[in-house]
Amino acid sequence: MSVKKRLFGTFGVRRTANDILTPEFASRLAACYGSLVKGKIAVGGDTRTTSRMLMDAVKAGLLSSGCDVVDLGIIPTPALQFAVRNYYNGGVMITASHNPPKYNGVKFLDEFGIGIPDDMEIAIEEMYFDKQPHRVSWDKIGNSMYNDNILQEYVNNAIKNVDSETIRESNLKVVVDCGSGAGSFTAPYLLRKLGCEVITLNSQADGFFPGRDPEPIEENLTELIEVVKQLNADIGLAHDGDADRTICIDEKGQFVLGDKTFSLVEKQMLKENNGGLIVTTVATSQAIYDIAEKYNGEVTATAVGDLLVARALKDKNGLFGGEENGGLIFPDFVYGRDAAMTVAKIIEIIAKEKKPLSQLVDELPKYYSKKMKIECDDNLKEEIMNNIANEIKSTTNYKIDTTDGLKIFKDDGWVIIRPSGTEPIFRCFSESNKQDNADEMALWGINLIKKHINMVK
Repeated sequence: MSVKKRLFGTFGVRRTANDILTPEFASRLAACYGSLVKGKIAVGGDTRTTSRMLMDAVKAGLLSSGCDVVDLGIIPTPALQFAVRNYYNGGVMITASHNPPKYNGVKFLDEFGIGIPDDMEIAIEEMYFDKQPHRVSWDKIGNSMYNDNILQEYVNNAIKNVDSETIRESNLKVVVDCGSGAGSFTAPYLLRKLGCEVITLNSQADGFFPGRDPEPIEENLTELIEVVKQLNADIGLAHDGDADRTICIDEKGQFVLGDKTFSLVEKQMLKENNGGLIVTTVATSQAIYDIAEKYNGEVTATAVGDLLVARALKDKNGLFGGEENGGLIFPDFVYGRDAAMTVAKIIEIIAKEKKPLSQLVDELPKYYSKKMKIECDDNLKEEIMNNIANEIKSTTNYKIDTTDGLKIFKDDGWVIIRPSGTEPIFRCFSESNKQDNADEMALWGINLIKKHINMVK
């Protein structure tokens, strides 16, 4: 039986900042991590108003446990992961990714730049609550230093991984919306180095996120969509707060779902490598399996969480991986969702294929999806999930997958019901060969969750 975690969610610890996630909390948590890891640890943060404060607290906790600390500054999560994989013994990223401005979080990385495994998270929790972190004597305090070269190195290495000459010859017009997040320091520069004509939106670092909410969903990208259409751009690109996810807008101003982006890059990667292992989660489109079958690929599915996908890619020597939310993983470069590499690869595909993004997406297997969510107290999630599973098992003959939450296979598609690991909500995703069917299945799933929430209250 798995141990229930007291602090960690899907990836790291995420809470409201300077309320629950205080400097004292962050410092002790970092000291617990430092007690287990030792060595030279890289620290970075996103653009949130509380990131610098929490970075300083984390650095103090690490130093007190005897670790040396390298401050990388305000930086995308994948840039920190790139740095750790190449130079350091571990890493700590201060970010709440796509969450609203009042949140922040602490993500811990292993020596490969992958989120730490469950057993280490539990060991940190046990030390935090039940023991004491190791504090070294005054003469053994670690050294603190800065490295301000990583951003440029990260961008330049992403460019080396694509056919930059073909991209430059295409003279693509790109509108990029960094959401005032950490991508402001990488995306516009990467695109200009690739010879694109670049128009920026919300590309000034600002932890209040004045231009839009940091989550790059369609309702938050209306300005980007309009600018792409007005300027006749070839593509629009949007990032979340810590720039590990990329969402595309095609040249017609149409929002491209994350699983379409995943499918498009998967197809290209398999063609270039004559097949390979693709790793994704149980919440990702059937299109991933269809493309793998056509292009000599193999697919393995994990529970939801990019660190689980990343770890499987490393352990199984996978070619490529990702999730349905625009988070793509290129394991030869970074063991984590990587917006810079995603942008470079998508731009390369458009340049090489000499086709507009809308046509490239239209050539992919066609499935329709719907995403819904509903608020639910964290302490009720487990009971509700068990009750829903029991009802489905006892009242239907549907095939189910319990890798993460409950994935229910119906005649015309599937629906997955799962509690979020980062927010007090349940998520419900569905997919079918018709939009009406997908909408109907998602609503069925949400109503099922609502019913069981009301039953346990």
